[in-house]
Amino acid sequence: MSKEKKDVKKKGGKLLSEFKEFISRGSVLDLAVGVIVGGAFTAIVTSLVDDIIMPIIGIITGGIDFSSLKFTIKLPEELVDVQPATINYGLFIQNVINFLLTALVIFLLVKGINSFRKKKEEEPAPPPEPSDEVKLLTEIRDALTKDGK
Repeated sequence: MSKEKKDVKKKGGKLLSEFKEFISRGSVLDLAVGVIVGGAFTAIVTSLVDDIIMPIIGIITGGIDFSSLKFTIKLPEELVDVQPATINYGLFIQNVINFLLTALVIFLLVKGINSFRKKKEEEPAPPPEPSDEVKLLTEIRDALTKDGK
């Protein structure tokens, strides 16, 4: 095998080992779990908005179905065979509400975690254990004061 091929093989092995180290770090695994949970959470929030909140808003606004709100762009008569273009602003409103709810829940979650961490940091740490030298000197001092009495 030529020297160039050996160098490439060494670099490839080094790259592979660095990649394994990168993947095995906790932060990467936490990120992967976060992405998966975030995807599931997005589905829940989307269902909440589409199936619960938007019908209630529709009732409040007089029975408006936001998903059907759209603006149709009129085409010239010679383009009768072409499907007319629509701007679906009702779906956009639903997606904005979906985003705002998701952002609110994430904000409250992060705020709760930060307050938990803050409380944990405020707890006083136990005093550090004295070193062996300090323990020995304390014993000597106590023995000297005991003998002196």
